[in-house]
Amino acid sequence: MNRKINRIALVLCLGCFLFSCRSKKTIITKRPNTTTVENGESNKEEETKNASGSSAKVYANPTERYIDVYKEIAQQEMRLYGIPASITLAQGVLESGSGKGRLSVKANNHFGIKCHGWTGGKIYHDDDKAQECFRKYKDAKYSFRDHSLFLKKKRYAKLFKLKKENYKGWAKELRAAGYATDKKYPQKLISIIERYELYKFDKEVLGNSYEEFKIPTSVERMTYTVSKGDTLYSISRKYSMTVKELQKLNKLNDTALNIGQVLVIKP
Repeated sequence: MNRKINRIALVLCLGCFLFSCRSKKTIITKRPNTTTVENGESNKEEETKNASGSSAKVYANPTERYIDVYKEIAQQEMRLYGIPASITLAQGVLESGSGKGRLSVKANNHFGIKCHGWTGGKIYHDDDKAQECFRKYKDAKYSFRDHSLFLKKKRYAKLFKLKKENYKGWAKELRAAGYATDKKYPQKLISIIERYELYKFDKEVLGNSYEEFKIPTSVERMTYTVSKGDTLYSISRKYSMTVKELQKLNKLNDTALNIGQVLVIKP
């Protein structure tokens, strides 16, 4: 009898033990699997958002990126030194290879400024001669500042007589003053300015004083008022013309003149 009771008790204990283990195994198996899947999906969505976030700018080419990075520095230099931001940016693009050139990458030198008494960092680079000395900057903004100071030299004085809106005039005068030997240098700058509409940065600096510059398409009519002692011959010499040219322009049949008479020099 006691054996029978002991067997029943043993069976019941084994049953309870097995049921308990099965219940725990089920809980442990399901919960971690569910949590792992949910967290995995959540993390994946966050990574996707970070990779394609709206704050990241996309540029069509290195030049667009260069302009966006350095436009404010160029505008600040314009405010301080009067050099159009469009000219500074175009020169930077052209001379640094849109920031990809060796001097700009290794030395933050965007305008190829050589040492010439420089006491700061230096880098050596083949230019007109092998291994010439160029200035090395801690930050590109110092390269832009040296560029401004370089153009304030006396030899470039004519630049600052031009209107800030006249980027074509600035581009041509830079070469005329000896900044570059490349005959196509002005056209290259103008092309960059117009392709990327860099003149808009000049407009932002000048504000309401900005006036779109237009090169005159025709020469204004020139006249001369006859004074006492003038002759057709003396007037023609003064304007590098012949007497016949003066007569033809003014429909004169002879050489007689009257004081106060107005002669056309250029139609």
